[in-house]
Amino acid sequence: MRGRIIKGIAGFYYVRCGDKVYECKAKGVFRKDNRKPLVGDRVEMDVLDEAGALGNISELAPRDSELIRPAVANVDQALVIFAIVKPQPNFNLLDRFLIMMGRQETDCIICFNKADMDEEGLGEKYLQVYSGCGCRTLTVSAKEGTGIEELKNLLAGHTTAVAGPSGVGKSSVINCLQSSVIMETGEISTKIERGKHTTRHSELIAIGEDSYILDTPGFSSLGLFDLEKEELAGFYPEFAPHEKYCRFGGCAHIGERDCGVKAAVEEGAVARLRYDNYCLLYEELAQARQGERNRKQRGRY
Repeated sequence: MRGRIIKGIAGFYYVRCGDKVYECKAKGVFRKDNRKPLVGDRVEMDVLDEAGALGNISELAPRDSELIRPAVANVDQALVIFAIVKPQPNFNLLDRFLIMMGRQETDCIICFNKADMDEEGLGEKYLQVYSGCGCRTLTVSAKEGTGIEELKNLLAGHTTAVAGPSGVGKSSVINCLQSSVIMETGEISTKIERGKHTTRHSELIAIGEDSYILDTPGFSSLGLFDLEKEELAGFYPEFAPHEKYCRFGGCAHIGERDCGVKAAVEEGAVARLRYDNYCLLYEELAQARQGERNRKQRGRY
């Protein structure tokens, strides 16, 4: 039988075939070939016990795509959810996620939840900040249901990995998108304005015909240390129209004179928040490379 892995927990894989889900183990040949089934994989399955819905995964179909983090297969876009307020969005973390998805050549949708709590109109400001980043952006309220239909339209016909830090209402948004799987929601700590991690594993959930969302555990930090600092500007597409005005070729847009990108920031054509994050990440990458060179130098003696 053919099916798709919708969940993997402690060596067991749950494969949906039509309207039925089978609990499966993977054959030892996968370990021998250093292959591991991933959530989202399309598989061939041998039924061992129809009544008990037990089986063995016998073959993995070729993957259309594979994400490294989260480790999932056959996903063609990502949805990253942050809250407008409570907790305040960590834009440095958001930029890191967009860079990570960009490196994996995966389209991304940015969703700002909790529009019902947005008394200062911050959501519109955030949409403007990210208007030039190459991603579709929108605000929603999982509590009131506003913006959910627009989000559903963006997800239709896709397999979408959903990610976001804890406490932003990710599980609540997923519950608005479908009714077959009720995701556990957590409360926000009033002391530190953080939420508890309610998602403990990745799970593929059908939200329509040929439309799936893949819920992934919340994240709190993302390292970019395998990225060269010279590559970073390429993940800020709003810089590109202004780079032709840079005086120097290979301009890093940090300390150089006559920089088109810095001028665009001053004029408001590039969001300062995005540029400030770029500078922080650039310095982080530069320090990481310097630390690596120092370690290599010490290793010679």
